[in-house]
Amino acid sequence: MAQGSYDCGTSTFPLLGSTIGEMLNEISGRYPESEAVVSVHQGIRWTYREFLEKVNAIARGLMAIGVEKGDRVGIWAMNHAEWVVVQFATAKIGAIMVNINPAYRTYELEYVLKQAEIQTLILQGRFKTSDYVGMFYEACPEAYESRPGRLNSEKFPCLKNISHIGEIPYNGMFLWGEIEEKGEKISTDELIAREESLDFDDAINIQYTSGTTGFPKGVVLSHHGVLNNGYIIGEGMNFTEKDRLCIPVPFYHCFGMVLSNMACVTHGSAMVLPYPAFDAEAVLQTVQNERCTALHGVPTMFIAELSHPDFEKYSMKTLRTGIMAGSPCPIEVMKEVNRRMNMSEIVIVYGQTETSPGITMTTTRDPVERRVSTVGKVFPHTEIKIIDPNSGKIVPKGEVGEICARGYMVMKCYYNNPSATHATLDSNRWNHTGDLGTIDEEGYVKIVGRLKDMVIRGGENIYPREIEEFLHHHPKIADVYVIGVPDQKYGEELMAWVMVENGETLTDEEVFEFCRGRIAHFKVPRYVKFVTEFPMSITGKIQKFRMREVSIKELALEDASLIETA
Repeated sequence: MAQGSYDCGTSTFPLLGSTIGEMLNEISGRYPESEAVVSVHQGIRWTYREFLEKVNAIARGLMAIGVEKGDRVGIWAMNHAEWVVVQFATAKIGAIMVNINPAYRTYELEYVLKQAEIQTLILQGRFKTSDYVGMFYEACPEAYESRPGRLNSEKFPCLKNISHIGEIPYNGMFLWGEIEEKGEKISTDELIAREESLDFDDAINIQYTSGTTGFPKGVVLSHHGVLNNGYIIGEGMNFTEKDRLCIPVPFYHCFGMVLSNMACVTHGSAMVLPYPAFDAEAVLQTVQNERCTALHGVPTMFIAELSHPDFEKYSMKTLRTGIMAGSPCPIEVMKEVNRRMNMSEIVIVYGQTETSPGITMTTTRDPVERRVSTVGKVFPHTEIKIIDPNSGKIVPKGEVGEICARGYMVMKCYYNNPSATHATLDSNRWNHTGDLGTIDEEGYVKIVGRLKDMVIRGGENIYPREIEEFLHHHPKIADVYVIGVPDQKYGEELMAWVMVENGETLTDEEVFEFCRGRIAHFKVPRYVKFVTEFPMSITGKIQKFRMREVSIKELALEDASLIETA
């Protein structure tokens, strides 16, 4: 009888049974003079003692303006030191922090303010072409005529407090410094009493998934899920108080907030912020100047760093580890990062927002081949199974199916969205990821694509990831993504979007020739499009649905796209 695709991560250490605030108090007491936050672009350096003082001051300030346990506090900002303060201050007082995507515009902001029933909004000013204050006033014009803390909006009945990160006074908004000053009215004993009233199973965070259709869903996460996921991540990278992590990934996403911030704080490591948004040269400068030992990023970030014309000017000798995650990691890119960036212990994490986010991870002890060709083994204290998406039955080891996960890290629900919750979490609390993968006899997991990404060409099931990995071996290809486009004869055909290495030229015929005789004929892309960038979300996730939309229009495949299929 074939062994089923089920595994459960064992561990030599227990889960942490504390709240995020309790953990911060402990770590700050253990490493008071170690650097906690270094924001290069703000000129900020805080030790863990100073960081705890900042967190407690804002926590008391939020209490002073009326934030209660369970209230939603939205934060709409790029990577600033204040973002990290809000993350831990809200956790200390039991408020639910709502991460708002900095790429959102007025319409999307309105949706989140309503859907999450946000009572307090903390926002930054302008960044490049994004005027956050202006967009907020556009969404809520009555705030302009309101006194701070006294907002009365028919459109946003829950919203009462607005705070600006900075010292520029805006109508209807508290200044950041005013929040700290108001906190002086709240005693240390009152803050401690609030902290002691909390439970580690309490909801502490809402993160919005970037769905491809319809409005995003608000994923509700707990102290227990976020704290332990970050802790296990840090353990997987062998973090200590001596590590310094360069964080170019956005805080609003699980990658930045948990895999980066929480992994650091649970181990007393330093969070180093190079710039408000991703900038390849700022990352290279920061790694060198701050002597960072670790670096996080999605594949497109590492590709941009490696291909930067001044890459060789910067020393990467202090780097040791880090994470490449967020989207499928090309094997050849991983090898380049190992070799050219000195990241011999880089790991891959696989997961999703609904699982806080990590499910599987490679480790620094895994053979290099395993670290570049799989997403590792299931996390400690986590269950995983791979099922036939039609029957729901566990498939034999090595067979492709949908990845499901269960354990401490699974979300509580989608906020105010029971139908979506029931569609993702089954009656046995298994989270259905929608990702297709395999698990081998040694427990290593491979991702082969999304249920919705799978291309069916003339009855053949084709996984784009396999073809992408193959094309990455072409010496002139820097990056590539494969999608399915409609076809009247076969139902779907393959199309490759190709980014060519700097200074190289490539033709579609060369791509076809590279494939012929080396992969099955039905896996050879029918179409090739050369691009200098890919459509992606702010977190670096490739938006294949947008690639498909553009391709259908450019290839005049509208008629084929209207053909109904079973």
